[in-house]
Amino acid sequence: MSNIYADGRIIDAILALMLLEAAGFALHHRRTGRGIATADLLPNLAAGVCLLLALRAALTGWSAVWIALALTGALLAHTTDLRRRWRSRADTAGRERHWP
Repeated sequence: MSNIYADGRIIDAILALMLLEAAGFALHHRRTGRGIATADLLPNLAAGVCLLLALRAALTGWSAVWIALALTGALLAHTTDLRRRWRSRADTAGRERHWP
């Protein structure tokens, strides 16, 4: 059982589930127009994927350079996600303040 962690297979399984989750959200949004838009979901998922890749790299003994690159990717994706949300909130708040 410990081999599933040591060789990174558990991370591969989680990444596969995340891919299915993203496809499900995208399909739901495309069919119904409700839910999370794919463009809003991708930066959040990208951050998670990068963190999981960093964990997989650490578990399987990859070079620290790869771990640092994966963590940098997570930081960039997370920053992108926050920036998009911040702008979205500012736009919404601006519309709410100005009454006709």
